[in-house]
Amino acid sequence: MGDKVFLGLVADDFTGASDAASFLAASGLSVILCNEVPEKFEQTPDAIVIALKSRTIPADEAVQQSINAFKWLKSKGAEQIYFKYCATFDSTEKGNIGPVTDAVLDEWGLDYTVVCPALPVNGRTVREGILYVNGIPLEQSHMKDHPLTPMRDSYIPRLMEKQSKCKAYVVSTEEMRAIANGTCGLKKPENCAGRWCYVPDYYEDAHGDLIAEVFGNIPFLTGGSGLAGALGRRYAKNNSLNAKSANSFHHSDGKTLLLAGSCSKVTLEQIAEYQKSHESFQILPEKLLNGEQTTESIFDWIKTHGDRVLVFSSQSPEEMKKTQELGQERVASAIESVLSAVALEAVENGYTKIISAGGETSGAVTKALGYSTFYTGTSVAPGVPVMIPVENSSLRIVLKSGGFGQKDFFERAVEITNE
Repeated sequence: MGDKVFLGLVADDFTGASDAASFLAASGLSVILCNEVPEKFEQTPDAIVIALKSRTIPADEAVQQSINAFKWLKSKGAEQIYFKYCATFDSTEKGNIGPVTDAVLDEWGLDYTVVCPALPVNGRTVREGILYVNGIPLEQSHMKDHPLTPMRDSYIPRLMEKQSKCKAYVVSTEEMRAIANGTCGLKKPENCAGRWCYVPDYYEDAHGDLIAEVFGNIPFLTGGSGLAGALGRRYAKNNSLNAKSANSFHHSDGKTLLLAGSCSKVTLEQIAEYQKSHESFQILPEKLLNGEQTTESIFDWIKTHGDRVLVFSSQSPEEMKKTQELGQERVASAIESVLSAVALEAVENGYTKIISAGGETSGAVTKALGYSTFYTGTSVAPGVPVMIPVENSSLRIVLKSGGFGQKDFFERAVEITNE
């Protein structure tokens, strides 16, 4: 732990927060991740990350929660603040990224910021303002039909301007290099009467460090975990920090429970890979709703099928269409409730490793477990760290967004937490 907080970051969901925390920790920073604003907090890490569940709630609620979190971070001495959202923007025309950004600029009287969702290491890139997912424009990717945030536009300036009061301006790699080498300075865009935001190119990993060099002194930044990690590297370099041993601990004895609620193609492939050599149990919406599957019956199955079983509710697109007939919100609520209850039952019965796939699922699981602050350790995959609750140092938790991780992610997660 250091003697000052360099960065205070607020994320709009828990897996996004752990994603950012992992990149900051990999930079050599000490990082504490908080599940919402904590009531008690005595540490002074290099970076504090606060996880909200604000991505899809009404904008006014997201603004209030975010501003409260940023104020708390400022009260803890955060020198710079960062609003972290998904690398695929995950926000419709009436989404929360613009309103939260505007509110922070208003609160602290700032004129401009950066909008930088890219994460090239996971295939999310930005070039000339267009956001790509594995080389495919966002609006043509799997995100176009996301059940909560369908993405029908790939051009970030247009997406941002539909939500925000800021005028958005694309900044090319060439322009940033010219600023970095002193050929020119960072200037206010011409014909801009109000506040504005820059949308920098970020289609190679090295661009993150360039963006951090050009924009790193701005008091408030927004984006994905890629830029957050670059800010961490810049800070570590300027303060002669090396990778801390506290960021590498991950082992814990005991049984493992794996959970999956994401229906992303990546998670479905990871489930199929894990099923080749391990036991699994599928939660079926109709059986869950009619009471045939319960927390008790699922955990009874878990106890008799080994020490590293997978329980999942993930469905193929075809299965999802049938499930929608049962009521999407009703099914989602029931699944989150049972998965989180099963996770709590496991921990209360001595399981020491919980691995969860899916943003909503992971948020529900962490809320049910009730831990408020976490140390951030080794990463299983880019953006997916092992987390250790400050309140329970024997427990290891791994949470990932649906689209993250390698095909053998679940096996890797088990191996790393068992080493």
